[in-house]
Amino acid sequence: MPAEVPGTPIPLPTRRQGAAHNFPPPQQVQPSHPEAAAVAKALQEIRDKVDRANITGLLLASRDGLLLASDTQEIEDDSVAAMAAAAVGLATRFIDQAGLGEARGAMFQGSLGHVCVFPVQGAILLVLFARPDTTMGLFNVVARQALALLQDALTTAN
Repeated sequence: MPAEVPGTPIPLPTRRQGAAHNFPPPQQVQPSHPEAAAVAKALQEIRDKVDRANITGLLLASRDGLLLASDTQEIEDDSVAAMAAAAVGLATRFIDQAGLGEARGAMFQGSLGHVCVFPVQGAILLVLFARPDTTMGLFNVVARQALALLQDALTTAN
C-alpha cells in the first residue's frame, strides 16, 4: 500500500470507475456578505482536498437562501441556494417532530446523482453534489470530509 501524503485526498471506491469531474472556476457571489472572503477561501481549500472522482459540485449558501459561492456545472445556483435553505428548515422540523435531536443535514438521492445540505456554522450552508455511481455511504463520508474542511477553514479565518 503506498504511503499517505498529508493533505492529499484519499480516493474512495465507487460502484464503477469513471473519469473524475473537472470543476469549473469557482464563482464569487454576494461579496457584501460578512463572511464572503472566508467562504471563498474555504471553497478553494475544499476544491483542492476533496475527492473529485465522487463530488461533482459544491455550493455555499446563506441560511436565508442567498448564494455565497459556487463550484457547479449546469444548475441554477441561485435556485439551489434557496432550496438548500428550505431543505435545512424542513429537515430541522422533521427531525424535531420525530424526536431525533438536532438536524445535522439533509441528503437526497436521485436517478442522476445525489445532493446533501449541511448547516455549517453561523448562517452558512454547504451543498454537495455527487455522481450517480457513488454509493450513499461513500457520499456521506466524502461530504463529511468536505464539511470538516469548511468548518476548519472558517474557524481559521475568524
